[in-house]
Amino acid sequence: MAQNNDGRESRNDVKRPRRRYSAEEKRRLLDETVKPGESVSTVARRYNVAPSLLFGWRKAMEAGATTGLAAEEPLVPASEVKQLKAQIRELERLLGRKTQEAEILKEAVEIIREKKLVSPDRLPKKDDFR
Repeated sequence: MAQNNDGRESRNDVKRPRRRYSAEEKRRLLDETVKPGESVSTVARRYNVAPSLLFGWRKAMEAGATTGLAAEEPLVPASEVKQLKAQIRELERLLGRKTQEAEILKEAVEIIREKKLVSPDRLPKKDDFR
């Protein structure tokens, strides 16, 4: 352990790899915290986990963050959701533009048909536009 300015050792200076917990592990640890005689602090000490981490998991569970797990669906990070929503907006915008172009072309064909500027054999049939 490293020493502080006052000569005491500090646990915060020790670099450990960040541990990832599966949904099952989180649920198991949270289930232990509600057993009679157990508390978040005792479970956290037993598994060498910060109590704030368990409280955060509990808060997320109470807010419904595990509903995707109950349906066996993967949870998606917020950044990915944001990116996908932006992609949907862009695709909707492009679809709107193409729809508008198709409407303009339909009107142009109708005008040409009315003025008989082009041979009827070269124009698409009216039913082909639907």
